[in-house]
Parts: sequence; C-alpha cells; structure tokens
Amino acid sequence: MSREVRALLHILVGAAVLHISLFSELYLRYVRRGLRPYLIASGALLVVVGLVGAAVAARELLRPTDDGHSGHDAHHGHSHGTPRTAWLLLLPVLAIYLLQPQALGAYTAQHSDSTTVRPAAATGGFAPLPATGPVPMRLADFDARAVWDTGGSLKGRQVVLTGFATPAAGAGGWYLTRLTITCCAADALTSKVEIRGGDAPPKGAWVEVTGHWQPDGRTGQDSAVPVLTADRVRGITEPGDPYE
Repeated sequence: MSREVRALLHILVGAAVLHISLFSELYLRYVRRGLRPYLIASGALLVVVGLVGAAVAARELLRPTDDGHSGHDAHHGHSHGTPRTAWLLLLPVLAIYLLQPQALGAYTAQHSDSTTVRPAAATGGFAPLPATGPVPMRLADFDARAVWDTGGSLKGRQVVLTGFATPAAGAGGWYLTRLTITCCAADALTSKVEIRGGDAPPKGAWVEVTGHWQPDGRTGQDSAVPVLTADRVRGITEPGDPYE
C-alpha cells in the first residue's frame, strides 16, 4: 500500500470517528458516553497522522533525484499501484457516513438470554427505595432486586421501567428489554422483564411500563426473568442513549 493511500485512510477514518463523536451522538450506538473524550482524541490523532503522512509523501514526490528527475517521475516509473484489496478498508468508513448502522436492539435481545448479574449489594442488602412512588428504575436494577433481594424491597411498590418490546415464546406474551454495556456494544448483556396485563407492542417499539412486581418464585438465578404486572404501557421515542 502506497504512503499516499495510507495517509488518505488515516484522514478518512479519523474524520469518521470525529463525525460520530464530536459532531453528533452516533457514537452512543457503539460505546458508553464516558468514552467520548477518547474517541475525539483518537479521531484527531488519526487526522494529524494522515496529514503528516500526506505532507511527507508530497515532499518526496517533488524532491529531485540524483539523475535530475523528480520524485514524481521516479514514483510512476517504479510504482505498481495500490492493491485493490486495500480500498476495501474504506467500506467501514463509508458505512458510517452513508448507512449509519443502528444500535443493537430487538433482534440481538431476542436471540440472547436474560442475564441478571448478582450485585455486590446482594450480600449486604439493597439500598432502600424512595418512600413515594411510582419509582423510576433502570431495568437491570429492577431485575437485580427481583432476583437477588431477599428482603423483598419491591413488594407492593409501583415502578416505572423503560425499554423496547421483544416477543416471548408464549402466544401474545412479551418482554420489556434493555441492553447494558460495560465498554462497548460487543459486551452487551440483555435484561428482560416479562410483562403481564398489557397488550404486546410491536417488536422493537420503545415503551414505558408502570406496574408492580409479581413474585413467582424465580429468584436466585442469573437467567431468571422477573414478572411485572402492567398498570400502564405508554409508547415513547427511542432515547438518544439506547443502552443502560
């Protein structure tokens, strides 16, 4: 691969990273919000490296050689061109600009099991919930309390959960679902809550569900899916940050 092509790829990749992290919030489809400064720094560094490489390549092309010819003539006399496969490296960049891949959603969640990681609080008790309700909660936090909290802090409490709908195995059944990431979309974990008492929204639709936990004995297991009896299901727009 020629130096000019490498410089061009550095500039384009760096500009793409800056496009999704500095000038928009598209980066939230791939990584956590806290990584934004690192993405901006990486994108800027790639652009600088590309510009420096382009300047060096241009200087070599214009510099005369010992036989009196310019570097440009020598380059064309000995270059065999850039391998076509090198240009395939531009495809991910074009995808960012033209296709704007969507965040992980219903398809990913439907093909993965719910994972309720046992929190450290499970050994010493969970923090008390607010005295008044309904209580807005992260879906993963609701799962953790429903599965691991032996004190039953959710009993009789009305909660508000937000997520997207995925169909359940039973006819008409559905899950309220959310994906949680630690670093990036590649490590996403799925949290699900089985919803009863409300009509199933379309697959992938974002909704806000207000309801009460329905204890059913499925506790103390990483793969347990808690049940929520819905008092109200309200459609909402997809949040800017789709992950918890």
